[in-house]
Amino acid sequence: MSKSTVLGAANGVMFMTFFGALWSSIGIVGSHRLGAPWPLALSALITLILLTGAISLFVTSRSMNQSVTPQEKEDTKRLNRKFGLIFGLEGVAIFLASVICNTLNHFEVFFPVMAMIVGIHFFPLATLFREKFYYGTGIVMTMLGIISLFLPINGTIREVSLIPMSTFIGFGSALTLWVTGLRIWVTLLKKLK
Repeated sequence: MSKSTVLGAANGVMFMTFFGALWSSIGIVGSHRLGAPWPLALSALITLILLTGAISLFVTSRSMNQSVTPQEKEDTKRLNRKFGLIFGLEGVAIFLASVICNTLNHFEVFFPVMAMIVGIHFFPLATLFREKFYYGTGIVMTMLGIISLFLPINGTIREVSLIPMSTFIGFGSALTLWVTGLRIWVTLLKKLK
């Protein structure tokens, strides 16, 4: 196994950890302290566990042989360029979605639309990294976005006013990304053994 593969997996776990935590914060804000402090504590714990996994992969990569063939170096550059393009297009699409939602005075649908964009971006990543599991991540994220469009914006549970749409899309997306990050970590650990 090459050092670049381990570094790529470490970066993948880091991305899933960070963006999972961001989505979780959307769920926490939307839930308006329903079940507090447990959603925040659980989010922090999962983030810490996955962050530990990412760091352990970075440390593992440091002890690996650094010699790479010119072909491996070129393949890594090509992979990084394609990833950068996909990630950049995702960022542009999210920015445009925020502008359009705001212009149409329907910013409440921004998070579901963003989840769909994030979900769609996993399809080319599945091909790029030859990781079939990313298709599942993409499907789940896209479906979460679609389903949340049909949820009410405001609701009440046990006398707590909350935003069901944000709560559902936030926690659902966080869980999806965290499971994906855990899968990357565990899969690489198995390959290293």
